[in-house]
Amino acid sequence: MALVLLLILVITEVGFAAFECTDPEMKKSWTLKRLAVNAGEIIIFLLMLLLPGIDLSFRFKGLVILLLVRILVSVIFWLINRKNEKRKKRAAIVWSAILSILLISGGMLPSFLFADYHGRAVTGEYTPAECEAILIDTDRTESFENDGSYREVPMHFYYPENAADLPEQSLPLVIFSHGAFGYYQSNASTFLELASHGYAVISLDHPYHSFFTKDSNGKTITVDPGFFRSAMKIGGSDDMPESDAYNMTSEWMTLRESDMTAVIDQVKAAGETGAVPDTWHCDGNAADRILSLLNAIDYNKIGLMGHSLGGATAVTVGRRDDISAVIDLDGTMLGEETGVKDGVIQANELPYDKPLLCIDSESHHQSLAETKEAGYVYVNNVILDNAVNGYETYFKGAAHMNFTDLPLFSPPLAKLLGTGEVDAGECIDQVNALVLGFFDSFLKDTGAFSVKESY
Repeated sequence: MALVLLLILVITEVGFAAFECTDPEMKKSWTLKRLAVNAGEIIIFLLMLLLPGIDLSFRFKGLVILLLVRILVSVIFWLINRKNEKRKKRAAIVWSAILSILLISGGMLPSFLFADYHGRAVTGEYTPAECEAILIDTDRTESFENDGSYREVPMHFYYPENAADLPEQSLPLVIFSHGAFGYYQSNASTFLELASHGYAVISLDHPYHSFFTKDSNGKTITVDPGFFRSAMKIGGSDDMPESDAYNMTSEWMTLRESDMTAVIDQVKAAGETGAVPDTWHCDGNAADRILSLLNAIDYNKIGLMGHSLGGATAVTVGRRDDISAVIDLDGTMLGEETGVKDGVIQANELPYDKPLLCIDSESHHQSLAETKEAGYVYVNNVILDNAVNGYETYFKGAAHMNFTDLPLFSPPLAKLLGTGEVDAGECIDQVNALVLGFFDSFLKDTGAFSVKESY
């Protein structure tokens, strides 16, 4: 319907321009008609709100603001030209139409980039709730700034709405790390599904690695250009020396692992003391809700998961003694690379003693098999081979972004980053079911976990 709306507005502009060019009127008459056309376009939008796919969400917010501003500008021009007896030039009429069409198209861009997505239905008995805080890590300075400020890690909590009424320390905790240029809501359907089944989930942002986030002053922090260029360089180069790639990725992993470690340590400490630290930035009554949640968490049952670089982060931090289970969503375990010798990556060969589930895309799974057959050292193979309780499965027809909500939220952006032929909704629902089943088995002790070779 967004395309229909755009076509109607464009036809309105073209029709008005064509009609006015046949016999140009005086400016005072033209500006009054221009005002009427702009008002008519607002009416068209309001009428189309009755149709599916058109709403007042952020997808159409820019268009609404634009249409209202154009009416205001038209009123001003009418007041200025209401006594102007000069004729409107045809060239000015044409350029006015072209500018209007460009502005309308720009205002509607979000409606084409983002889908009318309202999440996936949850299957648990609890109603999910959300709140957030920003952890200010006074043990680290922000390496992406030169002002000596501390590193900040936004934490987004998902949990059963009535967590305060549940038995004390009854909720297992799952902590999630997003991928490169990701966002804390990249797997919101997963978090909400877990929360509906009685889990507390913390999805953390990695500032300057995430697409965007906000700091404690409300400033928007976008992805660091240097990190973006490095990631693109590694991802698009087959001839980069392994030592150069290892040095880059080691820096990324150190930052991310430190973020996740700080979250684990401070959340556990807050749970033990029964107080939200002063170094956490919370808005409104978020501190009270977080405190109620902290009291309901079982800190002996902590699971980690992540997508892509976030999966790599979860795997390495998952070696901690206080972690019970780990899930890697299509991530190369870069944190388990220990160095480069004679141009060959070296991998950590210590046994991985935590239950580990790797859910991969079809191409990633094929790479695992091909490198193993060729005798090439690929870190994921080494870790899975040395895992005491390791599982690997893959989704046929799935690509990297199919393990997030992005293909449902923004199909064009997801396709740009990599989606497969699999049905996006069915894929993420099955992924969420596997995630829930795995954590139920190892964080809630519900019984043995099993997974098929592929889905």
